[in-house]
Amino acid sequence: MKETSKDLEAIREALNYNKWCFAGHSTGGMLGLIYATMFPKSLTKLLVGGATATKKYMEHEGSIYSPRSPLNKKLKKIFAVLKSPDSTTEERRDANREWTNMSLYNKEKWDEYFKKPSSGKVVQKRLDYYSFNDLPNYDIQTELYQVTIPTIVYCGRHDAQCPLVFSEEINAGLKNSKLYIFEKSNHVPYLEEKEKFLQMVSDYKGLITKTYS
Repeated sequence: MKETSKDLEAIREALNYNKWCFAGHSTGGMLGLIYATMFPKSLTKLLVGGATATKKYMEHEGSIYSPRSPLNKKLKKIFAVLKSPDSTTEERRDANREWTNMSLYNKEKWDEYFKKPSSGKVVQKRLDYYSFNDLPNYDIQTELYQVTIPTIVYCGRHDAQCPLVFSEEINAGLKNSKLYIFEKSNHVPYLEEKEKFLQMVSDYKGLITKTYS
C-alpha cells in the first residue's frame, strides 16, 4: 500500500498536477486513506467506500473473511476452487458468482447488475501481496486525524466484507468528513442503489473547501 501510494505520487508529479483528488472503493478506499496520511498536501478531497482503517474487520463476525462468520466456510471453499489449477472454467465462473452473491443485498438481481461486461480485473498477485504482507500490520485509525481535506465516507448498511461499523470509525477519525449510508446495499452500493450513489458522486464533485461540522 505504501509503495503504491509512492507510485501515485510519482504519477501526480509526472503529470505536473499540483494537487488532485482520490476516490476508492473497498481495498481502493484503504489505499486512499494511506495515500492521504502519507501525502496530505497532494490531495484536494477524498472519497472512501466500503473500507476500513484497521485489520480488525478480519475478526468481525459480520465480515465473510472472519472465521467467526457463518459464511466463512463457504468462502474458503470458493477460494479453493478459484486457486486450484484443476478447476474448470465453468467451476471458476460459478465460484466467482457465488463470491459476488455474498456481497449483494438483492441476490436475485445478479443478472440485472452484471448484464454489461466489466473491464475491471483483479490483479491477483497484488491482492495476495496485500493480504499476506500489508494486512497483518494494517492499522491507521489513529493517523486519520492528519487528514483534514473534505472527505466523503460511504458504506452499505449490510456490507458483508467491511461491515458498516468500520466506515463509522473512519468517519469518526477524520476531521472533515461526512458519512453516507446506503440502506439497501451490501458491498456494492454503486450497483444496488445507483441513483443515490450518483447523487453522492455529484456531492463529491462539489467538494472544494467545504467543512463538515
